[in-house]
Amino acid sequence: MIASSGYVLAMTIYTGIETRSQMNAKDAVTKVGKLDLEINKLSKFLFLFLIVISFGIVALSGFRGSILINFFRFLLLLCAIIPISLRVNLDLGKVFYCY
Repeated sequence: MIASSGYVLAMTIYTGIETRSQMNAKDAVTKVGKLDLEINKLSKFLFLFLIVISFGIVALSGFRGSILINFFRFLLLLCAIIPISLRVNLDLGKVFYCY
């Protein structure tokens, strides 16, 4: 605080990260709801479950024939385990409840 009519000359040598512009330059935080986080976790679990079940069926068949083709065959047959429409239905439900 300058009490009288005087003035101050100053020179800043090093400010580092303590400046206002650096302290406000944080990464933007993405807001995600708990429901979205839970659906993402559930989808990841179901995907891993789908991979394990497909590999298990191929292993139980005795690895006969082309293993890779059989693995992808069962992967396609069991792909209904992961409901793709779940995300769409939840988003539409959110829009409906907003109105």
